[in-house]
Amino acid sequence: MVDKDLLSIQEARALVRAARKAQPEFAQLSQDRVNEVVRAVSEATAAQAETLANMAVEETGFGKPQDKKIKNLLASEKVYACIKDMKTIGELHSDPVSKIVEIAVPVGVIAGIVPSTNPTSTVIYKSLIALKAGNAIVFTPHPSARNCIAKTVEIIQSALRSCHVSPDLVSSISMPSIEGTNELMKISDLILATGGPGMVKAAYSSGTPALGVGAGNVPAYIERTANVEDAVTKIMSSKTFDNGTICASEQSVVTDACIADKVRATMEAQGCYFLTGDKLTKVKQVMERGNGSMNPAIVGRDALSIARVAGIEVPQGTRLLVSDEKGVGPKYPFSKEKLTALLGFYVVEDWREACELCIALLHNGGVGHSLAIHSQNEEVIREFGLKKPVSRMLVNTPSTQGAVGISTGLFPSFTLGCGAVGGSATSDNVTPLNLLNVRRVAYDLHSQGCSCATPASCGVSTVAGISPSGSPAGGYPPSAGLSGCCHHGASHEAVVAPQAAAAAAVGGLDINAVTEMIVAELKKVL
Repeated sequence: MVDKDLLSIQEARALVRAARKAQPEFAQLSQDRVNEVVRAVSEATAAQAETLANMAVEETGFGKPQDKKIKNLLASEKVYACIKDMKTIGELHSDPVSKIVEIAVPVGVIAGIVPSTNPTSTVIYKSLIALKAGNAIVFTPHPSARNCIAKTVEIIQSALRSCHVSPDLVSSISMPSIEGTNELMKISDLILATGGPGMVKAAYSSGTPALGVGAGNVPAYIERTANVEDAVTKIMSSKTFDNGTICASEQSVVTDACIADKVRATMEAQGCYFLTGDKLTKVKQVMERGNGSMNPAIVGRDALSIARVAGIEVPQGTRLLVSDEKGVGPKYPFSKEKLTALLGFYVVEDWREACELCIALLHNGGVGHSLAIHSQNEEVIREFGLKKPVSRMLVNTPSTQGAVGISTGLFPSFTLGCGAVGGSATSDNVTPLNLLNVRRVAYDLHSQGCSCATPASCGVSTVAGISPSGSPAGGYPPSAGLSGCCHHGASHEAVVAPQAAAAAAVGGLDINAVTEMIVAELKKVL
């Protein structure tokens, strides 16, 4: 009798050991060499985007092949385009005024948790950003997506070999189990968690630093000044993209009463079917399992498939099943996150009521994630931006495509942080810069008491900030003058000399006495 859990644990340990051996050598490569490796992985996975998409749909049953291909290309080509010129290896920045040199330090071996809803694209994306930051990554796949994830890793490892670096930099557990995943999370240096709430919570409870993604119960508010046709078209393209499997997809439409009939008619014209009576009851019965979680039988399915599961008939061409909803909470299933072709519909009097309703929806399983608004009223947009507990507010754009960086300027990402309010360590669309530490080398500023780069920045007069007479001009590496830093390569002397000249022009002033007096006052305050 083989203990599969024990085998999974042993495999996790073996993969991490191999990654720990490969990663330090990889981290010693130059930025150019690392960039070559990242480019090779991008090109190899992009070339197989369609094959991997078909495998993912066939294995999991979730989503659409054509949309999964788009996600694979986003994860490979667009992510690469955004990170190819990013400085992530060695010296990042040097400031000749503050005399600080910043050096990138890879975190080491990352545990990559992969969901079944976006399996291949998540592996591609996480591999690229991990490698770009000089790290190794070991994946723990969702059991229902094990094969397509394994194939993706195989393609990446082949690209690594072609670059003459260790294939152990990217690997995946072949016998996934909860015990194996827990072991991987315990012995890695950082967890990059994308998955269900239980898995993300386990990541944060593992004792290992983690970047996790919360659920996304995204409301889409169509305000009275919106272009209704445009808003509905974008919501439909977003919610039906890969059958709603991205957590940034719209979960409820909220609209003002004065345009509600027009919004409803436009939605119906574009393929929405509003459920009522017995049909609504039957759909609600198949939406959730006994514990209130989503029913896997309908996740990532189109509207006609859900109708068949529920045993109801809907018109051919139906793209979304929609329900008028009155409340928010456990008793109102359409008020929850639904990673499928289901959508809630709410009507409010004005933007203030919409504001409160959207907050309630977000706190019903999506706080910290994203919100979409369609409006031409900049004041309303600003009020929403100031008050909503989200990390992304998408304006007049499809929520799915906007949040992951297809239709907006956000970083292309499949790990969308939800901030502290959502139980996450970051609110970013996670990039390579989230996967490295920064070592700061700080030089003495020749100051007796002030620890700031310039006197003015800590409330001290220019006179008091003059370097003591006879202080050496050196003491800072030539790299401090690199162009591209925030002071455009100005030397320390070029900044200090004018201040010294101006102060020297003030006749009869005892510079040392003034300096000592101010230092003494600072010490009293501190």
